[in-house]
Amino acid sequence: MPLVQAKLSSSSEETWKEREAAVLALGAIAEGCIQGLLPHMSQIIAFLVPMLEEKRSLVRSITCWTLSRYSKWIVQTAGHPDSQSQFDTVLTGLLARILDSNKRVQEAACSAFATLEEEAAEELAPRLEPILRHLMFAFGKYQRRNLRILYDAIGTLADAVGGQLNEAKYLEILMPPLINKWQHLPDSDKDLFPLLECLTSIAQALGSGFLQYAEPVYIRCINLIRTQEVAKADPGIAGVAYDKDFIVCSLDLLSGLAEGLGSSIENLVIRSDLRDLLLQCCGNEAPDVRQSALALLGDLAKACVFHLQPRLVDFLNIAAKQLGSEVKDNVSVANNACWAIGEIAVKVGQEISPIVMNVVSCLVPILSNAEGLNKSLLENSAITLGRLGWVCPDIVAPHMDHFMKPWCAALRTIRDDVEKEDAFRGLCAMVRVNPGGAVSSFIQMCEAIGSWHEIRSSELRVEIGQVLHGYKQMLSGYLWDQYIGALDPSLREKLVKKYSL
Repeated sequence: MPLVQAKLSSSSEETWKEREAAVLALGAIAEGCIQGLLPHMSQIIAFLVPMLEEKRSLVRSITCWTLSRYSKWIVQTAGHPDSQSQFDTVLTGLLARILDSNKRVQEAACSAFATLEEEAAEELAPRLEPILRHLMFAFGKYQRRNLRILYDAIGTLADAVGGQLNEAKYLEILMPPLINKWQHLPDSDKDLFPLLECLTSIAQALGSGFLQYAEPVYIRCINLIRTQEVAKADPGIAGVAYDKDFIVCSLDLLSGLAEGLGSSIENLVIRSDLRDLLLQCCGNEAPDVRQSALALLGDLAKACVFHLQPRLVDFLNIAAKQLGSEVKDNVSVANNACWAIGEIAVKVGQEISPIVMNVVSCLVPILSNAEGLNKSLLENSAITLGRLGWVCPDIVAPHMDHFMKPWCAALRTIRDDVEKEDAFRGLCAMVRVNPGGAVSSFIQMCEAIGSWHEIRSSELRVEIGQVLHGYKQMLSGYLWDQYIGALDPSLREKLVKKYSL
């Protein structure tokens, strides 16, 4: 540190390369040596910030990168009054460099700011106005390449602050330049991709606040998908070459709209051919198109499932196909298909019954061969199996002995949330229909129940208590003592206490 400090303290023009090397060294050791550096962090940041004003652009750009490497520490200490001013100093310094005259510095500052945003999240909310003014000033200044990085920084900001962005004073700064760019880029311009991704984050963050911008954005996405579907068959008629990325980005933005607007998207869906276009996309041979299409299917199921129902069987059959033997080759496609089926099940109930066993027969091998599989796919498989058991217990419950052990093992790993509640409603519904089907998996079932930290639904708490008391009554006496005695002592104590066993 004394060596680095000596290099950074030198201010002569001749030693700028040494200053650059010292800043680079600090960035390079940031992760591996963080514990040893912690006592010196305030001093390190104090030395780095003035380097943002260096005459040499290489020093300014490397300083942006090095500061980004210490983002976590800078943000963690921002809550302390002594360090608050240092956070603001770093933030102000990076925003100034976003407007630097040198393109390389602009790029480094934008990337560094995006990293800081991810760590800072709600810390940025009180500072939104100056941040937005800097970013949108840069928007009018940047050339094509750096615009892509700027879009990412704007999208990351939306993800970080969420609904706090939904204020008129912020939208007046943010939206007009983006909408103007959106209107002037032709449908064949690949510069639409980062803009579509940026708007996706904004739509999700603003929620209903995006409604005033939604219709032209929605219509453009539909037109982009339709044009690409035509181009796929005949580029001459479409007037553009086929490029699936236009479809992927448009589907993702429509998902953002569905997630942000909720049921308010219904008025847009009802006046378009989205349902038929989406069905085509769900069957596309490109995995990334299917992945985005199935995500949109799930989002639309949550927002306005009624408009999917005329083709619901077709959607469900295509989604179920994604859970077949090639699931390991296209995990993200299978994951979204699994999640979408579960969302549809919750909304349409027993209407899903014709394909229930088809889906269950695909989910059981996934859960039974969990080793090496994607954690998210296992969780979604467990949740969807539970949701199918909840809405169609008479169909699923007779087969419980085939899947209870691996299913309960997967349920244990899921964090407490609404989706986990749905899965356990399915568990309770199936046990009521076929209590004998879970007896051989009693320990695993209790371990799954014990994985809850807090069940917010009082109804579900009662249902789970009824299941456990039902087994106590069914097994009775010595047999019950044997089963409950086989549990880990801390788990047994937790269940006995919580459910008055």
